[in-house]
Amino acid sequence: MRNQLFLFVLLLALSSFAQSFVVPKLPYAYSDYAPNIDAQTMEIHLTKHHQAYVNNLNKAIKGTMFDGRSLEEILLSIPPVAADALRNNAGGHYNHSLFWEILAPKSSQSACGSSLNEAIIAEFGNIDSLKKQMFSAAMSRFGSGWAWLIVTPTGSLKVTSTANQDNPLMGVCEVRGIPVLGIDVWEHAYYLNYQNRRADYLTAVWGLMDWSKITEKYDSAKANVKLLSRLKGDNKKKKKGK
Repeated sequence: MRNQLFLFVLLLALSSFAQSFVVPKLPYAYSDYAPNIDAQTMEIHLTKHHQAYVNNLNKAIKGTMFDGRSLEEILLSIPPVAADALRNNAGGHYNHSLFWEILAPKSSQSACGSSLNEAIIAEFGNIDSLKKQMFSAAMSRFGSGWAWLIVTPTGSLKVTSTANQDNPLMGVCEVRGIPVLGIDVWEHAYYLNYQNRRADYLTAVWGLMDWSKITEKYDSAKANVKLLSRLKGDNKKKKKGK
């Protein structure tokens, strides 16, 4: 009986540990992103800001219906009246995790894959036009937020932006889709080096985009028929409710 009780407690502890979200490790050293983004900004951004989102997310979901769910499922299920602790911190963890994945030093970047390149040409004409739209979305976002390139529920590419730590997977967002590229325009992402010069930061961070990784994100999003169908269904429900 004692052994069974010990095993139950051990499994419960392991289960609880496995469900906790963690901050991902950067694929490169902090200094490798310089001079585009300085090492101190990268370290503070990851170990202070992102870590805070993860810590607060784990606290927010503990003992709730969201405990044990994937991050994607949490984002998709966040109700419009969700507590800020859940909405902000789940979004903050997802958004930053994607951001770190698509950044790379020049020497480690690879070219855009053919699938994404063809989609960009079809939707925007060329990558320079995409860049202009992304910069416009980022510059016009008042206060803090994100600029996004997403795969819409119909499979096309679209540029959009969100406030704070919202992202297009969330039902609270007007424009829905699967993010494949995100640019953080919170001041903590650039203030140490660029102060209020958001445009200079955008140019710098654009130079860190690893288009091969963004292509992987695009291909994965296009192949995720289940998620795209769910987003399409959510859009239909929202239109009927108006």
